Amino acid sequence: MANTSGRWLIYGANGYTGSRIARAARSRGLTPVLGGRNAAAIGAIAAELGLSSCIFDLADAAATRAALRDVDVVAHCAGPFSATSAPMANACVATRTHYVDITGEIDVLEALASRDDEARAAGVALCPSMAFDIIPTDCLAATLKESLPDATHLVLGFTGLDDLSAGTLNTALEGVGRGMSRVRENGRLVEIPYFSRRRRLDFGDGRGEVEAFNIPWADVAAAYYSTGIPNVEVYIPASAAMARSVRMMRPLRPLLRIPAVVRVLQRVVSATQKGPPESAYENEVSHLVGIARNGRGEERRAQFSCPNGYRLSVDGVLMAVTHLLSHPESSGFKTPSMLMGPRCVEQLPDVTPIVVEGVGGSPAFAQG
Repeated sequence: MANTSGRWLIYGANGYTGSRIARAARSRGLTPVLGGRNAAAIGAIAAELGLSSCIFDLADAAATRAALRDVDVVAHCAGPFSATSAPMANACVATRTHYVDITGEIDVLEALASRDDEARAAGVALCPSMAFDIIPTDCLAATLKESLPDATHLVLGFTGLDDLSAGTLNTALEGVGRGMSRVRENGRLVEIPYFSRRRRLDFGDGRGEVEAFNIPWADVAAAYYSTGIPNVEVYIPASAAMARSVRMMRPLRPLLRIPAVVRVLQRVVSATQKGPPESAYENEVSHLVGIARNGRGEERRAQFSCPNGYRLSVDGVLMAVTHLLSHPESSGFKTPSMLMGPRCVEQLPDVTPIVVEGVGGSPAFAQG
């Protein structure tokens, strides 16, 4: 491994994913600084792991800049990123600190992408979604683009979106109030009703083709920058549990448009939701599929599998951080494949190789 001796910080190190990143880093001989605004919680995990800590609130811009002044890379793990990404990115640009986060929020990716020139001028890399959102799917997109350079349409799908952490659920609460999903059409982000698009997809998990629903996954933003493909949609398998959740949430949507209500629910979620159990974290497998098509109707399909999303997120963040410590010259907005290559996901533990094949007459683009 190249030199990774730079100073780096995990912000939100007391959260579900942040604490797992801290523990994994320590077990691999890395020594991040643990940051956050909860002095007691951060202090406890820092003491447990024998690491230094730094307490600051992103609402205090001066304190945030001061905390990052001697930091080479920050792994930002404190959501919802709609509120926390901009102040952290502002401080990173000001202090020339590389920025990594674990967001899956489309608007956050778009906001960071719009700062590409600013980040390049500052010599700073802005690297959102260096986690399950979206390392696996971004690599699928980039690998398919290599296989079919003139692709115009891209469908991505994955399994394994079952047990969620508090941070993930709190982000979802902000989106449900709109009652809308998103896709990329002709290069533009377009809102559509949740689960209004269905397709038959084979996820490669042995079930054959199953019904799948569209979701507003971050690739509808990121894949456009990674590949230039102007039409992007993302799907997960339909399930009875999903249908029940949709029916239950529908009457709550008017309330979820009220920020104060969302904040109350987020506090409840933070106090009660602990994330997936250890057995799921260690053993669950996600299956991924991607299909690209060009204007002549030619198609390529790619599939592979990877560990549980939270486990992959831990390994993915550490891969991104060590890459940036080894390549401090990196700058600008970067998706995972843009930063580390189209097949970087294959560097992570227990990930199968991405297999690409040509297909003909696939129903993947036959919208239901």
